[in-house]
Amino acid sequence: MANPPADYWVTSLQFTPKTYQNNYPAIDPTNPDNSLAGKVVIITGASRGIGAKGIAPAFAKASPKGLVLVATGASKLAKVEAEVKNLNPSVRTLAVPTDISNAAAVDSLFSTIKSTFGQHADVLVINAAVNKGEAVIHHNDPEVWWSNFEVNTKGTFLLTRSFISSLPSPDTPAAIVNLTTMVSHKVLPMMTGYGISKLAAQQLIANIAAQNANITAVNVHPGLYDTDSLLDAFRVFNLDDPSLIGGTAVWLCANPERSKFLSGRVISANWDVNGLQERKEEIVKEDLLVIDLKGKFGKEQFIVHQ
Repeated sequence: MANPPADYWVTSLQFTPKTYQNNYPAIDPTNPDNSLAGKVVIITGASRGIGAKGIAPAFAKASPKGLVLVATGASKLAKVEAEVKNLNPSVRTLAVPTDISNAAAVDSLFSTIKSTFGQHADVLVINAAVNKGEAVIHHNDPEVWWSNFEVNTKGTFLLTRSFISSLPSPDTPAAIVNLTTMVSHKVLPMMTGYGISKLAAQQLIANIAAQNANITAVNVHPGLYDTDSLLDAFRVFNLDDPSLIGGTAVWLCANPERSKFLSGRVISANWDVNGLQERKEEIVKEDLLVIDLKGKFGKEQFIVHQ
């Protein structure tokens, strides 16, 4: 398509009758059905972009017991923490500058959470990610290209490993939301390191969902936002409001049983959550919204019937 319409990235991937690009009643964090009362929430990549503008504010509005803000930049993280406190003074906050690609740093993060709140974390939102390297694969410095995997893939592994290990028992309900990208399942040659490393993380979440019945773990494509990581090529399309991804993540985590049918799957924040619930039976029965090999398979197709 030479000149796709401005809403192309919403309508071309449309899965529900209605789509949204900003907050709406079902995902509104102030909706009592989306309350996070008593829960401790971790948000990585909280110092800038949609983490700072959309996810942290939305979770603050849902009034959890504690909100743990994680990023590498201490000064920017402190600013977001102050904004969260101003938004909802009743929420206890904890800002922890952390390199999520470092195992010792991640272990220390979870120890700090336990000592601060006196309990485990109930919710993990994995938003931190990097996009480094050249567009053309063979033009890349190997270490720079691989750094995508250190943060996007290894970081996701370390965070989920510590999060699951910190749960009191195998029956303790918990929720994980992993921010993924359309380029993890759609080939975009200009973003190879980012896309492939996010695909690995996405499949890690699918495996976690399969292994842990107590955890609702969902991959979410957040949409398009006006951040410093958005490629100029995408700025010609309609951009989403940060409240969209924030509210969607809250909806998924507030009641893990409500969103359990989406565990291990990939959704878009642009999709209507009520529309997803209406297709629940179909999604589960046909095992939709997963990464799979496309084709016609089975020996039966090659059997010649007399």
